[in-house]
Amino acid sequence: MVIIKAVIMAGGKGSRLRPLTCDLPKPMVPILNKPTIEYSIELLKRYGINDIAVTMAYLPSVITDYFHDGSEQGVNLNYYIEDVPLGTGGSVKNACEFLDETFIVISGDALTDINIKEIVDFHKKKNSKATLVLKKESIPLEYGVIITDEEGRIIRFLEKPSWGEVFSDTVNTGIYILEPEVLNYYKKGENFDFSKDLFPRLLDDNVPMYGYVTEGYWSDIGDLNTYKEAQFNILDGRVDFNMDCKEIDKGIWIEEGAKLGENITIVPPVYIGKNCIIKDLAKIGPYVVIGNNCHIDSGATIKKSILWKRTKIGKNSHCRGTSICDNVLIKDRANVLEGSAIGTGTVLSNESVVKPNIKIWPDKNIGENIIVNQNLVWGTKASKTIFGNKDISGHINIDITPEFASRLGSAFASNLREDGIIVVSADHSNSSKLIQNSLISGILSTGKGVINLKDIPMPLNRYAIKYYKAQGGIHVRNDTSNENKIHVEFVDENGANLNRNLERKIENLFNREDFERCNARKMKSVMEIENFFSFYINDGREILDDIPQIKRKNPKLLISSNCKKILELTTHFLENIGCQVECDYSVSKYSSVNRYLKYISTQVLKNKADMGIIFSQNGENLILVDNRGRIIDKEMYTVLSALILLKIGRSKRICVPYTSPKIIEEMAKEYEVEVVRTKTSASHIMNEILNTVDNDRDMFLQYILNFDAILAAGKIIDFLVSSSVSLRELVDELPDYYFVENEIKCDWEDKGRVIKEIIVEHKNKDIELFEGIKINNEKGWALILPDNERPVFKVYAEGFSEEYAKELSTLFSQKVEDLLTK
Repeated sequence: MVIIKAVIMAGGKGSRLRPLTCDLPKPMVPILNKPTIEYSIELLKRYGINDIAVTMAYLPSVITDYFHDGSEQGVNLNYYIEDVPLGTGGSVKNACEFLDETFIVISGDALTDINIKEIVDFHKKKNSKATLVLKKESIPLEYGVIITDEEGRIIRFLEKPSWGEVFSDTVNTGIYILEPEVLNYYKKGENFDFSKDLFPRLLDDNVPMYGYVTEGYWSDIGDLNTYKEAQFNILDGRVDFNMDCKEIDKGIWIEEGAKLGENITIVPPVYIGKNCIIKDLAKIGPYVVIGNNCHIDSGATIKKSILWKRTKIGKNSHCRGTSICDNVLIKDRANVLEGSAIGTGTVLSNESVVKPNIKIWPDKNIGENIIVNQNLVWGTKASKTIFGNKDISGHINIDITPEFASRLGSAFASNLREDGIIVVSADHSNSSKLIQNSLISGILSTGKGVINLKDIPMPLNRYAIKYYKAQGGIHVRNDTSNENKIHVEFVDENGANLNRNLERKIENLFNREDFERCNARKMKSVMEIENFFSFYINDGREILDDIPQIKRKNPKLLISSNCKKILELTTHFLENIGCQVECDYSVSKYSSVNRYLKYISTQVLKNKADMGIIFSQNGENLILVDNRGRIIDKEMYTVLSALILLKIGRSKRICVPYTSPKIIEEMAKEYEVEVVRTKTSASHIMNEILNTVDNDRDMFLQYILNFDAILAAGKIIDFLVSSSVSLRELVDELPDYYFVENEIKCDWEDKGRVIKEIIVEHKNKDIELFEGIKINNEKGWALILPDNERPVFKVYAEGFSEEYAKELSTLFSQKVEDLLTK
């Protein structure tokens, strides 16, 4: 017996579970025919915890009408309703009068069978003021990651980390044992979260706070997939809860009053509710839960699906991997496919088809022979995450359709203020223009304004946002390496890529279909801008110090890109400032980047050019070739651009990625300039630079050198000419450094475990956990960084000699490979 009180948090809306939660709070979603929250109540009662507070916000009457005072469940329920959102911590503080002793906080919308007695004993043994129940999770990106020392004391929190921040595979379950005094940090009625607000304050104040890693079952029922999986886990016996009915055969549970026809097939595990009727020749299972009073007609088949009460499946209809709410009528010969969800009261007529991952909101009526897709009903995207490392990408008319793009435009626009204007641009390809037009339609439907720029590269979109004082931008481009692949890139009002918090907001709006919609009077016209490049060129000239000197020197350039539009625009700009420009169009003939670099290197020498410049397809990045044929790319370009900024002499600080060579700090010391290291994503680097643009013009120059290849080429030439040095001479000035980069393939689920084991192994060494894990030693440093988009680890190493750099790279690459084979 455990004599403490409990708080069940039951305020969740369950947005990612819609349409299941359209008219139901998330804790009341049924698991094996009874509300999820009832399992939490039963677990507390099992350990003698009968005094329970329930905090509520969304549709509270649904909960109170079902449980009343809790006497039927053998407990005493006290209800606390939030009139305004208070956050996880604020909702519990709202019940502070009830909490006069040690208490447990548990979620009403998660499923767990944890041993509460063991956790409370651990809490008391450690004299802890706050004990967090942790669970090992192989892919922890959607959870709060908790790092503890060997005694279990919490030393760090990371809320929904990127792969570069995954330093452990133990995540926060949202179950806590707390002493009442920890709530004294806040007043009743204040909005605060446990993970974001209270726990970090406790950590800062050195309040004893521990993590208990449970071996019990725990599932955060956050989306349709985990909702189904939790019930299948119960059927598999992985959760320690007793069924409410008799198991008539191994893996087959049938409640009272169910009537089974002849020649039916039941493949366990299967759970069939009260008073169900299953007609002849029906096939049920495996992994099926059928609610009370359902009717399954003859010849129907159901696999890996959840049916709520009073649902009817017609003759020869098929349900595969779906979730179906109350009072749904599926008529004859219909097909409901994997990952779909059907809202309460919906009718699917004869021979209708619900495509995979479709969500149908309540009370829809689908006609005969209709194929239900995103054109007819809300929702098609089951994945919570649609953004990649920098953009959203996929195959045209498969992953990225006009319908998908329209919804994406609406989601982005719905996140902006009412009078917002968005710059939407695309390259010259027909597929990009198709998606651009669909994005514009979605934006206009919200009442936001659109500036339409045609046939331009990404840097001009960023420039246009600042020029027109827009609230954001979207750029669409075709992938030249795969003509069927599309990239859609989003930027904020500074022209920087969105941070992860903004991406999550857009993903949530997109998945919930929670869009603003306007009437005809508020709908705006599209502003079409022609020849925008001329504005860009004119402003680009302003950053150059000595155009007359460039014209006198008339440097000879060989330029190349796999995008002809980039070559056209760049040629126009560079000739305008006084350069001789020759274009090389042969890049498409080379399948290997390294082979093409060797070719262009020889062409620079052959043509006696002052330099070669290769521009990326998106117009943001460049590779330089000096007149000795040396390639300046990647980290070498980062070092070179830092040297240019230092020599210009106006920058107070330089922003570089965390993975850059440390030689940059040594260079900066000579010029008394601060080096700021950012995380490696384009969003982090760009925001660090652009957030200070208005206060420091030279920070804008850093942005150009890193993210605007056309203007960067002009500025580099301007600097070389003004300084009377060649690119070759500038490269010769670079100090020696030794840098190695390696890549190791892995499974997604291994990332957190591998990083955690490396941290534990090196806990007494000189390590940094800013992004990935960096190990410093007398030979240099190595950084092990999980990639955000691909199942790989990247290993960066810099040594005090070439031998040391290679040795460090080999050592830690091998360490990662060894851990992957465990």
